[in-house]
Amino acid sequence: MMIYALIRPDQMNSSNASGPDSGLTFIDVCVIGKRFHATSLVMFVTLLHQCLNSIKRGSAKEISLASHAIGLLALTTGPGGKAQEILEESMPPILQALKSGSEASKISSLLECLAIITFVGGNEAEETEKSMQTMWQVVHPKLGSNVVASKPSPGVITAMVSSWSFLLTSIDGWANNPKNCQESITYFSTLLDKDDRSIRIAAGEALALIFEVGKLEKLSGEAKESSDSSISREFTHIQGLRAKILNQVRVLSSEAGGKGSAKKDLNSQRSSFRDILDFLEDGYPPETSIKIGGESLNVTSWSQLIQLNFLRHFLGGGFVKHMQENEFLHDLFGFTPKRKQLPGDESRMSTSDKKWFKSPNSVVNKARTQIRNKQRMMAQGKNAGHFAVGLGDEM
Repeated sequence: MMIYALIRPDQMNSSNASGPDSGLTFIDVCVIGKRFHATSLVMFVTLLHQCLNSIKRGSAKEISLASHAIGLLALTTGPGGKAQEILEESMPPILQALKSGSEASKISSLLECLAIITFVGGNEAEETEKSMQTMWQVVHPKLGSNVVASKPSPGVITAMVSSWSFLLTSIDGWANNPKNCQESITYFSTLLDKDDRSIRIAAGEALALIFEVGKLEKLSGEAKESSDSSISREFTHIQGLRAKILNQVRVLSSEAGGKGSAKKDLNSQRSSFRDILDFLEDGYPPETSIKIGGESLNVTSWSQLIQLNFLRHFLGGGFVKHMQENEFLHDLFGFTPKRKQLPGDESRMSTSDKKWFKSPNSVVNKARTQIRNKQRMMAQGKNAGHFAVGLGDEM
């Protein structure tokens, strides 16, 4: 397995590196090569520790790059011992980095990294809930919390909600606790009134997910029959919030403008909230299908849609390559690629991959040259033999 597009194109500007000893040096090498064999234990340990050192002591830019590289490393290795090691080794420096500084790009990258490594490497629900709580405290720091208590930017709020939702798709039973539901639903409902469309869409999808995984109508009925009056009151409150959210979603699904101005963003918001409205009113789940290498990847639930959108965002230009070759993602989405891409199959390669394969110094091209030389020698030998036999017959 290889890591493709180790750093997203928008993250490739490493001008903040501070010389040959910069923490970005090793990451830049990986960016240039765009290929890293994660099965190599030495390379795995080297890359992980180099990235962790950048998170501990690097600039905000270096921390962003290193966070993304660690997340990609976890996705490439897949579930197992290495992913567990990544989670265990990365958690302390990530928590420390979240405490210091408030640069939006850095915090967002750390949150996304935490989501990925927990999703892949976490074996227990407690580990996932711990990461979700850490994310929550970034925008809701409690008294005495070690997380910096500063007003989060729209980008950080969006990253938190998306990362938090992504992890919620991986655990069962979270929504059975009415306190969990009430706190989250109340907060996400307030985000639907924010000016930033990205925040509103992320919050709306998070709410749809909570109602999907929580099956709150069923739980509300059970709560009414419960002898615990506090539980019954909490679910009654949640039902009241649901009615409020339904009205908010209905407005956002047909908004004429005013909160934000980009037409593309407005259309995206309307589309998202129409899907949410259909789900909340009639129970219809979202249905999405995308083509990958000739095969369709279909999603039919909010859980799958949130997983798909988060991974597409995180992987950027490497998403298709990962979906074609990453067995973890195949299992996650139940996706079977049409066929494996072989070195000689250049029709579906990116421009950079074609250049790599065609480079006279590449391993693939050198091997191709050796094969051609061998075939040429064999052909010459056959021709010599043919002429010799012909001559002998004539004699």
